Amino acid sequence: MAEGTAPASRYALSFTSGALLMREALIAAPLYLREHDWSKVRAVIEQDNLLQARTVASGRRFAREVTQRLAVLTDDEIELLIDATAPERGHLLWAAACRRYDLIGEFAEEVVRERFLLLTSTLTYEDYDSFVRGKALWHTELAEVKDSTLRRLRSNVFRMLNEAGLLSDRGHLLQAVLSQRVASTLCTRTPSDLRFFPTNDHATRRAER
Repeated sequence: MAEGTAPASRYALSFTSGALLMREALIAAPLYLREHDWSKVRAVIEQDNLLQARTVASGRRFAREVTQRLAVLTDDEIELLIDATAPERGHLLWAAACRRYDLIGEFAEEVVRERFLLLTSTLTYEDYDSFVRGKALWHTELAEVKDSTLRRLRSNVFRMLNEAGLLSDRGHLLQAVLSQRVASTLCTRTPSDLRFFPTNDHATRRAER
């Protein structure tokens, strides 16, 4: 690293389970619209075991995870999440995961979208592993993580892609068919969150209108 260059901020790496948390999100989102306080939402979920976790520890873990991910969405996006169709909900929750976790967001932009634009139809574990090895040059925390944890992180990212309808069971990238209202919402951010999706520039321009 060059002298005077600021060190890269550490990656948050707590996405070891739960994939997109679609069921959990539908429980937490309405609570937020009532409370408008994510710490209160988390407390209610844990206290009443609303996620029906088998252990106290797993209940706390999933409550923390779903509230942290949904907290990166705006109030309008939370309302849309509740009203959304299943595909729309998957796209919103994928965007939330990419916002919450820089590692996922960078993988989505630098590998998933790039491979789609280059007409490379498949996505493999090796593509992810190569990406992580490159990032480890600047993020020493990746080298400190156990191999078993890295494998769980990788598996969960691929599960997220699959649940969001962006990757087939056979590992083929699927073009994101975003509804107009979801695409428009994602385009309100700068840079546009459409960068996290396997879609082309034509679709991006259409959403921005």
